[in-house]
Amino acid sequence: MPELETRIAALPDKSLLLLDDDQALRTRMGRALEARGFEVTTAASVAEAQLRLNEKAPAFAVLDMRLEDGNGLKIVEAVRERREDARIVMLTGYGAIATAVAAVKAGAVDYLSKPADADDVVKALLASGDAAPEPPENPMSADRVRWEHIQRVYELCDHNVSETARRLGMHRRTLQRILAKRAPR
Repeated sequence: MPELETRIAALPDKSLLLLDDDQALRTRMGRALEARGFEVTTAASVAEAQLRLNEKAPAFAVLDMRLEDGNGLKIVEAVRERREDARIVMLTGYGAIATAVAAVKAGAVDYLSKPADADDVVKALLASGDAAPEPPENPMSADRVRWEHIQRVYELCDHNVSETARRLGMHRRTLQRILAKRAPR
């Protein structure tokens, strides 16, 4: 994506706050955004993000919606208070219309579901004005979205198959077969 990297290089302020409690995602996304030219500061919690904001108000922010110590919407509001022109993208593993609307009302420019591709995040951050960003180059298939959702619920239920099946409204054996398979593309 040389065009995006050229646009990033031309920015007067490349500071970016990346907030996510998933260390692997935070590290991977942070490296990918740095490689594209952003000056990334990371935070693992709402409290840590507040500390980073007190040090410097970033021009860009990529924030997780649900965190162990609170909600990423608090950080959207805090960024907006310190810097009105900041471009904010919300990430979430829970794609729901209500949370997407809340994120945009709070001041986010876009709302992406996890796992988000770094190029899609950059496109959303750099989308001009009120124009919607381009659709993703390689969107997840419906089967992959379903698989990701099942994995997330399974993780939230502490890998308890019976509880996960109950919450998803499916038979336990069906869930076991899905969990035994590889992720769809």
